[in-house]
Amino acid sequence: MDRPIDWFVDIAQVPLTRSGHSIASVSQTPWLDSLLVTAYIGAFSALTFTASSVADRFRPTQHEAEERRSFFRRKLDIVGGPAIFAFRIAQSLSTSALCGICCAQLVAFLNAQDETSAHGVNWPLVFQIASVALYAYLVLLTFLGAFGTTSTGFRAYTHGSWVLACAWGVYAYRDLWPLATVDLSPADSAEGTLMWVKIALLSIAGIFVPAFSPRKFEPRNPKDDLVASPEQVASAWSLLTYGFMSPIVWTAYRMPHLPFDLLPQLSDFDHLRNLIPNSFPVLDPMRSKSRLPLALKLIRVFAVELTHLAAMSITAVVFAFAAPISINNLLIYLETGSKGNFAVEPWFWIVLLFFGRVFKVISDEWFVYKTTRVNVRMQAIVTELVFEHALRIRMKAETSDNATADDSNAPTAVATPDNASQADVDASSTDDADTETGTHSAESSTATAVSPSPQRQDKDKGKGKEEPAKKEEPKKEKGKNLVGRINNLVSSDLSSLDFSSMHLVFSAGGTFSLDFNLLDLTYIGCSAWVGFAAMILTLPIPGYITKYLSTTQREKMQRTDGRVQLVSEMMNVIRMIKLFGWESRILSQIKEKRDEELVVIRRNKLLGVLNNLYNYFVPILIMLVTFFTYSVIMKESLTAAKVFSAMSVFDMLRMDIAATFYIIPALIQTHVAIGRIADFLYNTELIDEFTEAANPETALVPAPIPDSHKDSVGIRHASFTWANDSAQQASVTPGGTRRRAFALHVDDEVFFRRGKVNLVVGPTGSGKTSLLMALLGEMHYLPQGPDSFVSLPRAGGVAYAAQESWVQSDTIRNNIIFGAPFDEARYNKVISQCALKRDLSLFDAGDQTEVGEKGITLSGGQKARITLARAVYSNADILLLDDILAALDVHTSRWIVEKCLKGDILRGRTIVLVTHNVAMVSPIADFVVDMGADGRIVSQGSLSTALAHDTKLLKELKQDEEEMKKASQELDAEEDEDEDQEAKKDAGKLVVEEETELGHVGWDALKLFIMNMSSTPVLFWAVYIGLYIVRHALNNFQTWYLGYWAAQYEVMPAEDVDVSYYLGMYSVTVLIGMIMSAFCIIYYVFGTIRAGRIIHEKLVVSVMGTTLRWLDKTPTSRIIARCTEDIQAVDNRVAMTTEFVVQIGVFMILKMVSVVIFSPIFLGPSLAVAFLGYNIGSIFMKAQLSVKREMSKVKAPVLGHFGAAITGITSIRAYGKQEDFKMESQRRIDRFSRASITQFNLNRWVSMRVDFVGTLYSTALTTYLAYIAHISASNAGFSLNMAAAFSGVILQFVRVVNEWQVSSNSLERIQQYLNVEQEPKPTPEGVPPAYWPASGSLHVEKLCARYSETGPRVLHEVSFEVKSGERVGIVGRTGSGKSSLTLALLRCILTEGHVRYDGLETHNVNLDALRSSITIIPQVPELLSGTLRQNLDPFSEHDDAVLNDALRSAGLFSLQDEGDHSRITLDSEIAGGGANLSVGQRQILALARAIVRRSKLLILDEATSAIDYETDTVIQGSLRTELGKDVTLLTVAHRLQTIMDSDKIMVLDAGNIVEFGSPAELLKNEQGMLRSLVDESGDREKLYAMAMGAAKA
Repeated sequence: MDRPIDWFVDIAQVPLTRSGHSIASVSQTPWLDSLLVTAYIGAFSALTFTASSVADRFRPTQHEAEERRSFFRRKLDIVGGPAIFAFRIAQSLSTSALCGICCAQLVAFLNAQDETSAHGVNWPLVFQIASVALYAYLVLLTFLGAFGTTSTGFRAYTHGSWVLACAWGVYAYRDLWPLATVDLSPADSAEGTLMWVKIALLSIAGIFVPAFSPRKFEPRNPKDDLVASPEQVASAWSLLTYGFMSPIVWTAYRMPHLPFDLLPQLSDFDHLRNLIPNSFPVLDPMRSKSRLPLALKLIRVFAVELTHLAAMSITAVVFAFAAPISINNLLIYLETGSKGNFAVEPWFWIVLLFFGRVFKVISDEWFVYKTTRVNVRMQAIVTELVFEHALRIRMKAETSDNATADDSNAPTAVATPDNASQADVDASSTDDADTETGTHSAESSTATAVSPSPQRQDKDKGKGKEEPAKKEEPKKEKGKNLVGRINNLVSSDLSSLDFSSMHLVFSAGGTFSLDFNLLDLTYIGCSAWVGFAAMILTLPIPGYITKYLSTTQREKMQRTDGRVQLVSEMMNVIRMIKLFGWESRILSQIKEKRDEELVVIRRNKLLGVLNNLYNYFVPILIMLVTFFTYSVIMKESLTAAKVFSAMSVFDMLRMDIAATFYIIPALIQTHVAIGRIADFLYNTELIDEFTEAANPETALVPAPIPDSHKDSVGIRHASFTWANDSAQQASVTPGGTRRRAFALHVDDEVFFRRGKVNLVVGPTGSGKTSLLMALLGEMHYLPQGPDSFVSLPRAGGVAYAAQESWVQSDTIRNNIIFGAPFDEARYNKVISQCALKRDLSLFDAGDQTEVGEKGITLSGGQKARITLARAVYSNADILLLDDILAALDVHTSRWIVEKCLKGDILRGRTIVLVTHNVAMVSPIADFVVDMGADGRIVSQGSLSTALAHDTKLLKELKQDEEEMKKASQELDAEEDEDEDQEAKKDAGKLVVEEETELGHVGWDALKLFIMNMSSTPVLFWAVYIGLYIVRHALNNFQTWYLGYWAAQYEVMPAEDVDVSYYLGMYSVTVLIGMIMSAFCIIYYVFGTIRAGRIIHEKLVVSVMGTTLRWLDKTPTSRIIARCTEDIQAVDNRVAMTTEFVVQIGVFMILKMVSVVIFSPIFLGPSLAVAFLGYNIGSIFMKAQLSVKREMSKVKAPVLGHFGAAITGITSIRAYGKQEDFKMESQRRIDRFSRASITQFNLNRWVSMRVDFVGTLYSTALTTYLAYIAHISASNAGFSLNMAAAFSGVILQFVRVVNEWQVSSNSLERIQQYLNVEQEPKPTPEGVPPAYWPASGSLHVEKLCARYSETGPRVLHEVSFEVKSGERVGIVGRTGSGKSSLTLALLRCILTEGHVRYDGLETHNVNLDALRSSITIIPQVPELLSGTLRQNLDPFSEHDDAVLNDALRSAGLFSLQDEGDHSRITLDSEIAGGGANLSVGQRQILALARAIVRRSKLLILDEATSAIDYETDTVIQGSLRTELGKDVTLLTVAHRLQTIMDSDKIMVLDAGNIVEFGSPAELLKNEQGMLRSLVDESGDREKLYAMAMGAAKA
């Protein structure tokens, strides 16, 4: 290895001499002559080209339609446009010129041969003929490339370009390489100017044209109407230098903000629909039965890309060693004045240094380019995989699964929280494009025959079960909020897979690089291997560090999950939290979770400090051991050439080791994340359609659906549970604690009548909804006999209207048509029959009004009717309607029954209707199924049959009939409003577009992090930066000191050099540097922990303290994104990039100062390079920040689509709309991929340019030191070392500053939410007396209210007085201000006037104190996940006796028997949002919670709308008797009977009180509204009696 490139010198050359017209060739092996190499290549090309062309003749061709276009126009289209055609013409002309020159030379040679005779083979003639034949062939290829057909032209151009490039390489070797040598001359120098003409023409035809010619856009699927991406048509040069990104960079630079629509188009091969066919057959557990770990499956999917990455990694390593080789030979030249062993000029080493660096940069950037493309594709594929798998999961109640006695996983009603968090949906419809998914859909067969599963099944759900990752997460992970869990998978966990391909290749390629490093160090003898042995001895250290890092990383993710879950759930019920005044207590819970998380983050970062110290120490240890062995043991002299070339290698070794140990925690994090994703894919319970039986041999296989029942809707001999282990759970009662495990039993059979209206009736919690879910296949099917089956024909379609209305964050029209073709006549008829005309008239935008997240612009009744309208509008033959009348008043219910259920649109369609309103619907019912409290069918048949078997139903029917008689008593023909009328009129575009800042991240956002690092931030940063300056100055001193040590061998004999002294001094400086490095990092870690704690606290305090109106306009997903992804960025990326900015900035400045000390003339170039790098970075950063902000905006809709789809999964599966939602998911993911790829490509653009500037700088300095400066070799080596570090770090600094700005976008997003509108904060003056409130007296004087400062008033000088203990009923039409009044009393909206509660002005009382003293029960109650006890008493303030009394008063115990094993107790688990309870049960629990609070003022806002009449009677009785005499009750109601015995009745109209007084007084007013309603009622005497009775009481 003394001459590692001798092989390059020894390749045979054939020097040619020219004398007149004769050319003489001197060669001993003419067949290996370099001139014939190109001829051989040309011959091989001709063979393969001919073979391919012949093969094309036998392939079927697609004949395109003839178009009347000119020949020239057709040729332009074939090659790809005029630019490509011009390049190919240029190539053809250049090749023709070369051919002409060769022909002329051949003619001249033949003429010369006439004068002289030759003996034997005339090799020069052979060479000339071969050249002519070669260029003639190339002329043919280049002509075909310009004028051939599509396939022939492309093939000819490719062959011609490669052969021409090889010919150029041959001439470069023959005629250019000898110029760099001392003793060689160009082989073709005799040709004179003609030689340079040939080289110029070959450069044009073989290098310039292939490098700069654009490429033709060839879409992967010609049927796709896609616009070409710039990178798909960019030239090779543009691809390698990322020039195709320049237009977007300059466009962004000239604009305040670059919008998404101007981003480069996504390449068609990156569209998700083109990625799925190659990835899902391997990854999807439904398609692949392989039991390989998910990580190996991902490697298999990206095998080609990973191979490419490995090749680029090796190439970069090879080019990296051009620098140490060049530096070594240049320093030898400076030391000795000789040109080294290679006999080449010094400028050759300078050129090698330049091009080695350039090609290394190209290899590195191409490596990262491919890595980022793998990242984007992996994110897209895994996100879509998780989404599609989520469409298969069983939506059972997700409660805590701790395997304890008090678990309860079985719901008694539909477990689809259709009003749970959804995010903004920015598209009104889904794409119509086809997608190859191959999954089952609800419309895949003519009938749904639910596959049974045995009662005992293994833990694996679905196909392709995977064993790994089973124990990765604790059991409680399975019970977390499902939407939050999935969001965490596709955000936090998926981000852990970023650059996993790079880490994987680095972990393998690091060995190759290490071997090269050690190989290159062999010129200092075996001492290098001693250093290598020292490194081996230290390897156990990172093993221990890695072990603890893995543990802490897993614990950190669990703690983060806990905080994210809590924050997500709190954000979903934040309205309830604010109405109850719980903000401070919830904030303390979140703070506790955050503190637990930060403890683990701090531990994780401190372990990272150890890892960094090891990375810092090992290369220095190797260098110390190596130099010690070389100088002390081997007694060799350390020259400057050896020291600095060795240091260059040691620097690369240090970077390799640092990279290796940097990727260790990253790979650990990736492993954990993949395990969690795999756990979701393989261990989540699926609906039976996708679940295989664990023991198919022993499973009870039901009979196929008999032919006689192929068209039937019903069930025979089957039981159903909400989880496949519920049947076992029901009988387990350890510790005496009852477990709820509801089961639906069809002991015989039940078949609904086709084309008729079928009713399902029964008490609250009896399983009416479960019966519908069993038909839809949502429940776990347990066949009870060989003839068991479930039949729901899907050939004609199925529609489903959930009890909890599910609407998307879209327009009203799109929610109704739900992807079906728009039929205006049918649509208008549906609007009329579903009583939506009047509602639409309230909105300025009509049916184009956005309903907002969770349908916040709609009332409960409006959402119910829109859900019904969706089912009615569909063409489905079967409609499953779940209690659609519960949220409607009697008038509206009657309209729905008369106009809709009896209407022409539903005539002849099969309707299965769950209802409590038996009397109203019974006249149109043809079949009635009566459910019992134990989940069994009591009776089925006619209504009289059901009444004969169920006395409770008979009693309820009578009460129902009385309610029907009172229908005319209703003041409201529609349901109550959720918001004021004016709020609805503004709702055309309710959800505000997410804020986007312009330009650089502002100081306010940066200050949020920088100024919270310490209580004295200026001192903190002064100390921190000062320590880094001293540390890096020491590093520079160490490098100089090694050169100074080596210089001693030049001025004194080797034996006089005190090696121990120099080695000891060097070791001391290294030790001091390590100590300072450790202190700096630890000092910084504690600062980041403090900043992270403060920022998170400020964020949640700001969100908790904002107004309800802001919360209505802001999708929950945006808030959650700030509390999860952005806080995670603060903990990791912001902290890391801020540290890097300081560290690299100090490093770069000190390196530049060191260069200038020894080469003052380079002060100007150094500043110029820094200035140029800064400007390039500024231009780039303008585009990067815009793209990053757009990325943040397009990421939220992806998560929002997840939330919307998961919460409405039952409806989606019922309608068979899975494919539509998959396509919409793919469209949103493609938008995110488009922004991501642009961001990554922008990084490549700036990297190439800044690296090139740095390379020019180091090359210029090298030239100056070699030819102009006269300094010692040691100082020259030091300068080169500093210059190389400076030029290499310019890009890193620009990139890290950009990354700092980009990551600080998270600070910017958090800062936006710190400045949102706030409610008044608590003050010491606002704390009420301890006794307050002692009574429920309420005095309101001239109360006005509005929803915004600029909005109109919704209450107009309302004045009234309510004495303590009075019961007041509030009635009024939609928009009259009933809900606005309740919100105004709680100061949830802007108010004017005076409200005195128990004598105190509420305006002067702190909001938390006011709202804690008033309890409101909304129409749609919100519950938290946890036990019932935690829901009733979330802060553990009461004992069980009080809680049970509240449940009894609320009417819960009247619904269940003591011996019922599924009864609800205080230990029963409640799923998030109360998903495992019926709506009626939730309202009962909300009422019980209100009773527990013992407020003096209780407000009921239609709080019993979903409760059957018997239970409602119990509740009303409890309210009259159980509440204290001093408790004031305000009841917003529709039914006069509910409020007729109130002490007072308030009638509102348009925000004004039109009547207020006792019922008896109001009835005396013959012109009064209440009097007229009572007189017109069918039960006038009873209402009068109730009013008089209340007056006497």
